[in-house]
Amino acid sequence: MNRTTLSLIAAATALAAVTGFATLTPAGASGDSASASAARLPVERTSLLCPQPSTSDIADTTYTSFTPVVEGASGSGKAQLQAATEESADGAGSSDGKKSGAKAAKPVVQPKEPGKPAAGDTSGADAPALVGLASGKFAPGWTVQETTEVAAGAGRGLLGTNCTAPDTEFWFPGASTAAQRTDYVHLTNPDDAAAVVDIDLYGKDGTLKSTVADGITVQAHASEPILLNTLTGDPQADLTVHVKVRSGRVGAAVQALDAKTGGDWLAASADPADSLVMPGIPKDATSVRLVAFAPGDTDADLKVRLASPSGTITPAGNETLHVKAGMTSAVDLGDVTRGEAGSLVLTPTGSSVPVVAALRVVRGKGADQETAFIPATAPVGARATVADNTAKGSTLAVTAPGEGARIKVTASAGSRGGTAVSKTFTIKGGTTQNVQAPVPSGLKGTYALTVEPVSGGPVYASRMLSATQEGVPAFTIQGLPDDRGTVSVPDAEQDLSVLLKQ
Repeated sequence: MNRTTLSLIAAATALAAVTGFATLTPAGASGDSASASAARLPVERTSLLCPQPSTSDIADTTYTSFTPVVEGASGSGKAQLQAATEESADGAGSSDGKKSGAKAAKPVVQPKEPGKPAAGDTSGADAPALVGLASGKFAPGWTVQETTEVAAGAGRGLLGTNCTAPDTEFWFPGASTAAQRTDYVHLTNPDDAAAVVDIDLYGKDGTLKSTVADGITVQAHASEPILLNTLTGDPQADLTVHVKVRSGRVGAAVQALDAKTGGDWLAASADPADSLVMPGIPKDATSVRLVAFAPGDTDADLKVRLASPSGTITPAGNETLHVKAGMTSAVDLGDVTRGEAGSLVLTPTGSSVPVVAALRVVRGKGADQETAFIPATAPVGARATVADNTAKGSTLAVTAPGEGARIKVTASAGSRGGTAVSKTFTIKGGTTQNVQAPVPSGLKGTYALTVEPVSGGPVYASRMLSATQEGVPAFTIQGLPDDRGTVSVPDAEQDLSVLLKQ
């Protein structure tokens, strides 16, 4: 192999290790042949962004960081979370690790070892957005959960979100500018240069005109909460928000606050696809509303199905959904689960048209209602993890929409003590199961749950945290997509010289 090809491999390997997202495939090679000649190695650097948790003076927020123990990971490294507007002495807030000259700041969370959760907390309306960076042994599969309790006021309840990796595009079906809603899209920039962002809003009749939603500047190492009803004068009960980054990259999340039914974070939907899964509708949900959007120029016709514990059923009266191109469609599914856990599955009735979708879920009745969201979620893939679980307040839902599957669920050590334990489960095809997830022996504090498929078809999962606050069934739901903790790296013997011609 010539020196140029060796240099290309080294550069590609370095890029993959840093970003955690790169996959290198020779031009003209099939996916199977590429997989056969490539190894999966742990990423060496990961960035996560946590939005400003609340503007309430009585908000209490916990951040829980966790990295699973990964074979082949570096023996050294570090991970920490700190205010987006501050920079650590070694430049942890910087995209390239260089010092910016800013004053050193104390991290909110700084884990000490993989396999054991680490927690930190903030309180009040001044708690900032956080920028996180993990390197070495802390990078592969790193996850951070932000959980906030607000006892009263608009958006009261339990609000939770997985801190997200920076990206350049996000879709949020399920937002609103209705009178009882106060929705913010939070944009956080982890890098040394300002980012420029456009926000498009789509209602039931199409694009909402706005003169202030384009060219929004998010300064370096800063966060901007954008109130959606300042972008349009047209109140809409159901909106799809599209965040596009012109330059740079950001983390994005929507905080949806309802005057009557509490609030929660609306995470981005999985990328547009012709088939979507929204896993983990609580068995005691009293109201479920489906919001969908077709980004292209073609209408989408979707089959609506519920994967229940006993099999797949079609909701009476809501067998299909027609989504007009460029317009947000919504339908009330009522108490679609009828006392059983479930996951909503959307598939095309005819031609394949990519869509995005999310569910707005309500528990409780009358004045004692609480809201959470379930966006369409990517499959678990090789491994997925969610942190901040408690012995009695966590519910893990897993669905296999097609072929059945066998999964391994691992409960980590506790944040203040306890021993990790694993258990395997079989998920029948076309069903959703609330699995009896293991709890660490001798648990003290909170713990992480890691899901790994063992055999069978793809699985989708979510975790619900729940607590009763003065009679209100407060809850929040997070999906478990693949943690992208490994990257495909070509074998050293593979000749990549063909790439030099591209």
